Amino acid sequence: MTMTGQCLCGSVSYTVNGDPQMSGVCHCKNCQRQSGSAYSVLFGIANDQLGITGDLTTYEDTSETGNVVERHFCPKCGSPLLSTLLTQPGMTFVKAGTLDDTSYIKPQVHFWTKSAQDWVTIDPNVPQIEGNPG
Repeated sequence: MTMTGQCLCGSVSYTVNGDPQMSGVCHCKNCQRQSGSAYSVLFGIANDQLGITGDLTTYEDTSETGNVVERHFCPKCGSPLLSTLLTQPGMTFVKAGTLDDTSYIKPQVHFWTKSAQDWVTIDPNVPQIEGNPG
């Protein structure tokens, strides 16, 4: 499978070769702030599955648990595209909303549900984790 995506303005685009290793929904407060929404939908891939065209800017964030999260975004339009975690070397997490075709992604887990917005309804058939996965 090959998936493609881009930022809002099209300055940064990417290709993912192969299937995602996981997909999920993060409800942590930092993802809420970064996305400007109730949560962030993402999927995890190995770094060597990803090809990027264009330049990204990186913001180094620290999670509630003290983990460093590198948030990569378009310097022109500000669209969040990728996240990397120092605790998970070799993995990249792609923001699913930036895919050209989002039909490939079906979230397998919701994490940081203790921070979920009160008005968000989570499918009870999908596993839920109150904090960090794993």
